[in-house]
Amino acid sequence: MNIKSFVPNALTLLNLFFGLIALVLVFNKEYPLAFLAVCIGILFDFFDGFAARLLQVQSKLGVELDSMADMVTSGVVPGSVMFFLLMESMGIQLSDYANISSSNISQLWIPLVGFMITLASGYRLAKFNIDDRQTSLFIGLPTPANSLMITGLVFLVQEDLGLISELLKSTWFLLLITLISSYLLNANFYLFSLKIKSLSLKENGLVFGYLLTSVVLIIIFKLLIFSFLIIFYVLLSIIAQNKIKK
Repeated sequence: MNIKSFVPNALTLLNLFFGLIALVLVFNKEYPLAFLAVCIGILFDFFDGFAARLLQVQSKLGVELDSMADMVTSGVVPGSVMFFLLMESMGIQLSDYANISSSNISQLWIPLVGFMITLASGYRLAKFNIDDRQTSLFIGLPTPANSLMITGLVFLVQEDLGLISELLKSTWFLLLITLISSYLLNANFYLFSLKIKSLSLKENGLVFGYLLTSVVLIIIFKLLIFSFLIIFYVLLSIIAQNKIKK
């Protein structure tokens, strides 16, 4: 086995590993730890591609393995988080699914709508692999960014933030977020890539500005700001569509 070619694949497998850890934590309702595991997984996801380019060992196997790992960390995990948030908003327990009766079956299907995020993530990942337009930018919201947005909601739910916290405990509002998330993953608009290929301010002004703003906001608001940072990323990309396409 070529050791150099194994390095990026090993990083990808670590992404998958931490995605599985996050999934276990979600099912035990350890949401903050699950968010941390997702962040670590996404970090490995970033460095596997970087390592493959640095070592010049890009391969079709690496591409497919990367998508499979992302499907867990950035597809199954956020879908599961939304599933549990919807259950909690309706006062449903996981054990209720093992004791389905005619009296509660009409409600038990609603939390399952949260897995629309997982389905939309799978569709995006499959589409991404055959789309040669997304080499230096993205069309639709990348699955890692969407995963951070959805898993980051748990901090807003757990804190007493008035109207924001109350909205995130509303079943209908969570369903709306699910639909918006699923749409953004496969929407036909451009989003700028956060990969910095040079230190040129002219070429990377948008990226530098976003990253600097994000660091400042994280220092001020800490984990509460993550979901809003992804929303900010989408809005900034929509505003700068003409510049991104050039």
